[in-house]
Amino acid sequence: MDHATDTSVAFKLLTLNTHKGFSSFNRRFVLHELREAVRGVSADIVFLQEVLGMHSAHAVRHATWPAAPQYEFLADTIWRDFAYGRNAVYTEGHHGNAVLSKFPIVRFDNHDVSVGRHEQRGLLHCVLRLPNHPLDVHVICVHLGLRESHRRVQLSRLCTLIAAEVPAAAPLFVAGDFNDWGLHADRRLQDCGLREAFALRRGRPARSFPVRWPLLRLDRIYFRNACVERPQVLSAPPWSRLSDHAALTAEARL
Repeated sequence: MDHATDTSVAFKLLTLNTHKGFSSFNRRFVLHELREAVRGVSADIVFLQEVLGMHSAHAVRHATWPAAPQYEFLADTIWRDFAYGRNAVYTEGHHGNAVLSKFPIVRFDNHDVSVGRHEQRGLLHCVLRLPNHPLDVHVICVHLGLRESHRRVQLSRLCTLIAAEVPAAAPLFVAGDFNDWGLHADRRLQDCGLREAFALRRGRPARSFPVRWPLLRLDRIYFRNACVERPQVLSAPPWSRLSDHAALTAEARL
């Protein structure tokens, strides 16, 4: 890549399955603490999974439940732009994926990749406009299914989306909860020209679940047409009290 001084730009990524604002095993409502922790990372682009757009029963049960949707509450005044993709809808409300961005989101679409009716899953595709950079940046927030057969279909749909909607030269970041215990996602997404940040820098994707004793490599940060450095797993306090997944961060440069 050409990293000419006049177009070079750096920013930080964070991805987290928010567990709908509750700690592991739903013991405590921790959305306010989670907002402070996310703020403390100073990420420019945040990928969120299992974020609630609305839940009428929780709103009655918890005195500190925010009036705004969780993604808007988390964005607050730090991330001026945000997008939400509603995936699962039920009597009390709905949840899905969200992207918070310090850069303008010029377009977004939520793509339904559910397989059957058992689990509702989506791919939230956002196009960001960065200052002093000639190409728009594409980001896709991912939460794949629990069944391997479903994930294989969803990864194929992700690759189809990338081929159809993301220009070959555009910077691309795909992050979230892949629910992939092995390396199938790595192998499949290599066909789309993507590399995984932890695999590139440390040899394997990060252990991110469960947060208190991370064993499974469920969460990933993939990228194309960019440099990604210093990937980190955030599983120590306070993060170990804020979700059942660890958060992942990385620094990107175009």
